[in-house]
Amino acid sequence: MSYVNRTGNEVISTDTVVAGRIAEYHDRVRWGPIIAGLLVSLATQLILSSIIGAIAAGTVESSGAPRTIAPNVAGSAGLWSTIALLISLFIGGWVTARACGPMSRNTALLNGAILWATTLAVSSWLFASGVSGAFGVAASNAGEVINQVQQQGGVSNIPRANVTAQQTRDIAANVRSGLWWFVLGSLLGLVTAMIGAVAGTRTPRTNNYNP
Repeated sequence: MSYVNRTGNEVISTDTVVAGRIAEYHDRVRWGPIIAGLLVSLATQLILSSIIGAIAAGTVESSGAPRTIAPNVAGSAGLWSTIALLISLFIGGWVTARACGPMSRNTALLNGAILWATTLAVSSWLFASGVSGAFGVAASNAGEVINQVQQQGGVSNIPRANVTAQQTRDIAANVRSGLWWFVLGSLLGLVTAMIGAVAGTRTPRTNNYNP
């Protein structure tokens, strides 16, 4: 709005001058959906790991040479447990994104990464506390099967000898291999959780009105 000064023909503006605009701030991390995705991920991994452990135990039970195939069955159970972990993280990431409102892809990736970190931390704490959590069911079942086979074969009654240098090297090699596989599996889990979050992202709706 403006008016004209009659004396000097000077135009004086009465519009409000805006120095700058501040965008409204919203949190990008949604802990409610992340917790929901965490619970779904843990439950899915628990069920899948139980199924894998039951199949592994049934394979050893129905075999004619249980002591021979037990190590192979344990290795297969570990591989399928990793696949089950990836499936559960994908589903958890998808649930996290679907439980949120419309958001961008970058926000979905961020929430998926936090879901992965939270799942890893909670599962590690459960496993360290002696609880067979999402990551420990199949390993516990496979280990129990092998222990029972060894006890039936009398292997556990043999006293332990002093560890030789070669045995120490073998133990170190197994630890190194296991840690690298853990790192690889964790990175694959991170990627899977982020992909699941992107897949479940809801985009804002656009409403078109005809004047």
